[in-house]
Amino acid sequence: MTTDEVSLESKATEFADTLTTLTRGVLGPDSPPFSASNSGTRVLVAPLGEDGETVTRIPVTIDRVPCLQLHVQHFCCWDTAGQYLATDRADVKVFFESSLEPLLRYEYVRDWKNPPGAHLQVHAHRDELAYLLRLAERKQSTPSGKFRRGKLPRISEIHFPVGGHRFRPGLEDVLLLLEREFAIDVEPGWRKIVDAETQKWRLLQLRAAVRDAPDVAAAVLRDHLGYTVIPPESEGLPAPRPAAEQDSRLFWP
Repeated sequence: MTTDEVSLESKATEFADTLTTLTRGVLGPDSPPFSASNSGTRVLVAPLGEDGETVTRIPVTIDRVPCLQLHVQHFCCWDTAGQYLATDRADVKVFFESSLEPLLRYEYVRDWKNPPGAHLQVHAHRDELAYLLRLAERKQSTPSGKFRRGKLPRISEIHFPVGGHRFRPGLEDVLLLLEREFAIDVEPGWRKIVDAETQKWRLLQLRAAVRDAPDVAAAVLRDHLGYTVIPPESEGLPAPRPAAEQDSRLFWP
C-alpha cells in the first residue's frame, strides 16, 4: 500500500467517524458504526459487516418498532487536484423493513451528466408509504399529521429534500428531466438554451451562497487557490449575511 493510499484511507476513516457520529446522534447509540475499507483507487465508507466488505443496513424505528432500514455507502477518492477527499459514488437507499426493493434512493455518481449525477429515484408502492404516513399521524408532535388526520394519505404529501435553498434544482433541471424521461416535444437548439440558463442559475446561486458565508469563500480563495483577499472597509458597505444563524438561507432545509 502506497503513502497516498494510506493517506486516502486515513481521510476516509475521518469521514466514516463523522457519519457514525451523525447517525448515532440521530438514530441512537446502537446504530452500526461506519468503517473505511480500501479497495485500491477508492475507499468504501459504510457500516460494514464482520467480513469488512458487506454493507450493513441501518435500522430505523417508528414508535420503537423497526419499520425502515437505511443502506448508506460512499466510495471515496482524491479530487482532481489529488489534494482533498472526494466522493466518486454515493448511495442512500431507504427500505421498508426486510424488503429487497428500496422505497426510494438518493444517488450521486461523480462523472455522470446524463442521467444527472445527483438524483432521487422513488420505487415506493403506495400502500407501503400510506402505512408509514399513518404511523406518523400517531405522533401528536408531527406538524404534517395535523393536516392529514382524517384524510387518506397521499405520496404527494412527502417532501424530498434536494439541496436546500442555495443548491436546489432550477426549472432547467425539470425540463431536462421531462425531455429525458418522457420525451416531450422540444424546439431545435433547446439543449444549448437549457445549458446556458443552467450556468446562469447556478452561478447566481453560487453568488448567493458566497454572500451567506463570505469568510468561508475568502478562506478558500486565499488558502487553496492562491488569491490575495483584502477585507473590505466596513463603513458604507452592507453587513455580510449571518452564516451561522437561522436567518441564513444557506442552512435552511
